[in-house]
Amino acid sequence: MGYLSPPPMPAPVVVYKDVGGLVSDYEALTERYRRENREVRLHECRSACTLALSLPNVCVYPDAKVKFHQAYNAINREVDLGVSSQLFASYPTAVQARLGHLTREYRVLTGTELIALGMRNCEGGATMIASRKQRAPSTSVASARPDGQSGARLASFGDIAQKVQTAVAAALASTGGRTDPIHVVVADRQQPTGLAHGGEEANALPEPAPLPPRRPPSEAFAGQEMASLSPAYLRLISGAQPILGPQLVRTVASN
Repeated sequence: MGYLSPPPMPAPVVVYKDVGGLVSDYEALTERYRRENREVRLHECRSACTLALSLPNVCVYPDAKVKFHQAYNAINREVDLGVSSQLFASYPTAVQARLGHLTREYRVLTGTELIALGMRNCEGGATMIASRKQRAPSTSVASARPDGQSGARLASFGDIAQKVQTAVAAALASTGGRTDPIHVVVADRQQPTGLAHGGEEANALPEPAPLPPRRPPSEAFAGQEMASLSPAYLRLISGAQPILGPQLVRTVASN
């Protein structure tokens, strides 16, 4: 990303490698960044890009390279002393003193050198390190049920949990392990005897299981009246004559 191709506001302008260009173009962008108070971060910056050092919100990385030289005419390649003077005057006083003057050849200052001269370090600032928050020691183990009921059964689980917590904490402390409280939770999944959902006593007996469906008639009932055993779709309409024989009808009915 170059100096002349900024991202949308308010993102900073990160200059990875800018080889310079027309001083007038860089002057226009520099004034825009100054109005916006845009942050400009320099990795490698050459020639007209060095105008970035005049911005109040500019920083350099320690491994950055900023290359200075005199401005020259793009057509005849001759040095333009007037523009070169404007470039030099835009640099901070400490940078001017270090350079002395501009030459036709590049003069390079590293990010470390510029930081020593008072330029802001892009990697500076306080570093926030996340740490685990110490919890307050637990003073008791709950022995009450969520529905408000209490009893000796649940209290005994609380005693067991307290004993397990104490034993584990002592074992870890003796081996140089963690010393903050260890919380043990014991879940009682069994419903107390005589209690139904909601804490009410279940006085009524459980409903009997439904009976299985009756099996279809077997061959033992083949001799009975077909009218009483056969389904409605096998019975003859009044006045009709059977087409299938009795043996076949009995087999279908029995199956």
